[in-house]
Amino acid sequence: MRSILNVVSLCSIFKSMVSKGKAKKIDDRHKQFLLQKGARDVVEIPASSVVVSEWVLMKCKFGCDGYGQCLTCPPHSPSPKQMREILADYNRALLVHFVRERGKRWPSLRKIVGAAERALFLDGFERAWALAAGPCYLCQSCTMDVCAHPELARPSMEACGIDVYSTAHAFGLPLKVVTSRDQPIDLYCLILVD
Repeated sequence: MRSILNVVSLCSIFKSMVSKGKAKKIDDRHKQFLLQKGARDVVEIPASSVVVSEWVLMKCKFGCDGYGQCLTCPPHSPSPKQMREILADYNRALLVHFVRERGKRWPSLRKIVGAAERALFLDGFERAWALAAGPCYLCQSCTMDVCAHPELARPSMEACGIDVYSTAHAFGLPLKVVTSRDQPIDLYCLILVD
């Protein structure tokens, strides 16, 4: 019982340090790496500001042909309830904005945010965890058994019930419904830091 109280006390102290600006600073080189890999914006946000809504999962289930087709998509990804619990364990995150221009291939977002997650981990942010955008294309088709790329396979924000529209708009970042394949597409990833 005493050790549980000590852990709770330490968590309270850490949260207090973060709110007073004493937590470890996220180095600009992590943000620069993402910008060099094609990110348009990298914004440090409070993890508590990430909006999670049940309706988002319904859009995956009843609107995406990738639903249930890989291990990073629902129903295999964290549920909205689980995502809220995960977010409660974090103080900060990086919201990463990419733009896919007309006629260009999708950027390899899982590889990019996976590399950023690893770099943060190696710099002492041991809880760093990335969420990507869109379905996983690391394999031509998922075996639905054991992931062939566990070091890179990450669920998308939407697959976990994150309302990307509300989250992006809260920080003044652009995101609108695309009505034609000729329009550029705003893509968002999230890296939970601590």
